[in-house]
Amino acid sequence: MGLTRSESLFRWVWEANRGNPVRENATLTFGSDGNLVLADVDGRIAWQTNTANKGVTGFKVLPNGNMVLHDSKGNFIWQSFDYPTDTLLAGQSLRLGGATKLVSRASAMNNSDGPYSLVMESKALVLYYKASNTPRPILYFNHEFWVNVRKGPLEYVKFNSTSEDDEGTAYGLNLEYQVANSSTGGTLRIGRPNYNNTLSFLRLGMDGNLKVYTYYDPVFDSAWEVTFTLFSRDSFWGSECQLPERCGKFGLCEDSQCVACPSPNGLLGWSKDCDVKKLSSCNEKDFNYYKLNGVDHFMTTYTRGNAIKQDECGNKCTKDCKCMGYFYNQETSRCWMAYDLKALTRVANSTHVAYIKAPKYDKAGISFFLKKKH
Repeated sequence: MGLTRSESLFRWVWEANRGNPVRENATLTFGSDGNLVLADVDGRIAWQTNTANKGVTGFKVLPNGNMVLHDSKGNFIWQSFDYPTDTLLAGQSLRLGGATKLVSRASAMNNSDGPYSLVMESKALVLYYKASNTPRPILYFNHEFWVNVRKGPLEYVKFNSTSEDDEGTAYGLNLEYQVANSSTGGTLRIGRPNYNNTLSFLRLGMDGNLKVYTYYDPVFDSAWEVTFTLFSRDSFWGSECQLPERCGKFGLCEDSQCVACPSPNGLLGWSKDCDVKKLSSCNEKDFNYYKLNGVDHFMTTYTRGNAIKQDECGNKCTKDCKCMGYFYNQETSRCWMAYDLKALTRVANSTHVAYIKAPKYDKAGISFFLKKKH
């Protein structure tokens, strides 16, 4: 996406063969049978539309960025809007019975699926994080004032840019939604730049944040403005501390900043190397817990946890080799088992506590749990 006079500022907004790259001299062929095929240089088919002999007569890229294969009457037989990766263009939807989610890229150098997903569920638009240690994706965003309906299922959630005045000087960036077989629906405005923002796209980033990027000519150095950010220091929806990997493998976050590395000997200065101490054994004789007061995990905000006593919570984690620690709300008696730690958030309420597993001794046989001097 961009303008032809500034091709160096183009931004990619769709990819066909995610996680299955082709080499130089690969071919993209629109066959006489109506099938569009991406083949590697050795003939291996990396991707195709599977539209052979389905009445396809033409292939177009439309002004809104939708790539379509159509029949003689102009009906779409296949369209890229039905197969989003991590991006929605203006007018594109997540839809019941079709693509219902966006998935982040793994990294800047790896275009395979990453750990984050934006999912249109039955009654809400939510965000999940999936790491190698977690048995299932962890919910890290489901705000009641976001796209969230009492009756479902949602038929679609559409990202759009619409004019909000007769002069066309103000445009709203919106998430429009509709409940299936119902008149229930609505529009959530997420941005309102004072210029035509039709050239905008909504992207789920590699860090799990959701942003809107808008092409704006006067910004000569980049031409792209960030016109909406879900998680930021000043966001209504939440700070960057809610992002699972905001502070690396294991760090304490406060006011969107990484402020400390938790350890058995207290809070140490923050660095990118913050990490948990690896256990050499699952035997409960070989590890202890260290306690952190006034902290939350990103999963505790939008998941209820189990209503059990604190001792029971600790016993469950102790007996589970994959459990890295547990979080407990002493006011509500709710327990959360953590199979991945990542970012912790400092909170004012001291009844929010965490217990993190750590080996009793390091390789030299020295205790990690040093006694405090009286």
